[in-house]
Amino acid sequence: MDKTHLVDEITGHRRMRRNRKADWVRRMVQENRLTVDDLIWPIFITHGTGISEPLAAMPGVNRMSVDKAVEAVKEAADLGIPAIAPFPDIEMELRDPTGSHILDANNLMNRFIRETKKAVPNIGLITDVALDPFTSHGHDGILREGIIVNDETVDHVVKAAVMQADAGSDIIAPSEMMDGRIGAIRRGLDAAGHQDVGIMSYATKFSSGFYGPYREAINTGGLLKGDKNSYYISPANGTEALRDAALDVEEGADMMMIKPGLPYLDICWRVKEAFGLPTYAYQVSGEYAQIKAAAMNGWIDGDRVMMETLLCFKRAGCDGILTYFAVDVAKKLAKD
Repeated sequence: MDKTHLVDEITGHRRMRRNRKADWVRRMVQENRLTVDDLIWPIFITHGTGISEPLAAMPGVNRMSVDKAVEAVKEAADLGIPAIAPFPDIEMELRDPTGSHILDANNLMNRFIRETKKAVPNIGLITDVALDPFTSHGHDGILREGIIVNDETVDHVVKAAVMQADAGSDIIAPSEMMDGRIGAIRRGLDAAGHQDVGIMSYATKFSSGFYGPYREAINTGGLLKGDKNSYYISPANGTEALRDAALDVEEGADMMMIKPGLPYLDICWRVKEAFGLPTYAYQVSGEYAQIKAAAMNGWIDGDRVMMETLLCFKRAGCDGILTYFAVDVAKKLAKD
């Protein structure tokens, strides 16, 4: 008896559900996987000792003094997380229009780098040289007569990059989006004998509304004069973003980052396809806060959405993700 069905005729005897019928076959044909090796954990450090302050806009995230942060980094290393990306909350009295405190070899960031490398030498440190945590106006560069001056800012970030490398940073990730910064930092690092220190370019950093909770964490939100549209990329511009990334590749970037993450999966794919360098997405504070808030209200399954979004980055071509979920994800993966 011929058991051919109309569906067989319609599909030409091809049925997509054959590869979905059981757990074993779904696992066998799975195209992308998330592992602990894909995780980079951004953390917030602050002055003082014994401090671990919860951030209201980022439930589950704390601003930590160096001693507490080093303890947290040890836990991350024990979970197998390969790298940390620290961001400092600089004391207000140390901030000025040029962000000059970034050039203090004993500033909060450099102290954290040294202490972490002493205590946890085998974890990677990916450090930023943007001026916004250090300026009194909240901009990523030096502000003169209402304009962010490009070249003087680049001079500052090159010096800061060398200081961070001296302290033990493994990768410099400059987020201030000044023209020429990647090439200048590469030359500065090499001249100082830091040929082994890498550069993760914020290849496409968009002028986004998703950064709000981050600015609370480093206390720049209330300081910001104007906006950052003259140096961040417009969310409307994909081709411009690729041109920006191409310049960073030419100038010597070792790795690329797309920021924010989920709203820019198309850019992740285009950057990876175009350049083939290790490519990362930054799942920023606003993305994290949305997921946490919806989960806390019972509107979504927080763990499931957390894992799904990170897997989406892998599908979009990313080699890894900077995410505030890193420790939670690492623990979950260890159980699974």
